[in-house]
Amino acid sequence: MVVALLLLNLLGFVLMAIDKLKAIRNKRRIREASLFLCALLGGALGEIFAMYLFHHKNQKPLFYIGLPTIFISELFLIALFKL
Repeated sequence: MVVALLLLNLLGFVLMAIDKLKAIRNKRRIREASLFLCALLGGALGEIFAMYLFHHKNQKPLFYIGLPTIFISELFLIALFKL
C-alpha cells in the first residue's frame, strides 16, 4: 500500500512537470481530467508539490482548492479505514 502511494505521488509529480514543460513549449498538453484521475487514485500530494515547485496551475481554483481537498479526503479515508 505504501509503495503504491509513493509511486502514484511520483507519477503525479512527473505528470505535472511534463505538463509544465509542454506548456512552455506550446505542445499538446496532458488533460486536466488525467491529472485529477491520478490525484484521486492517490497522487494528490505529489501533484501539490509539483504545482507549487513549478508554478503550474497554481492560479486555477480547480487545482489550488481541488488538489488539497482531494488530499485531505484521502487522509480522512485512510484514518477512517486504517489502511
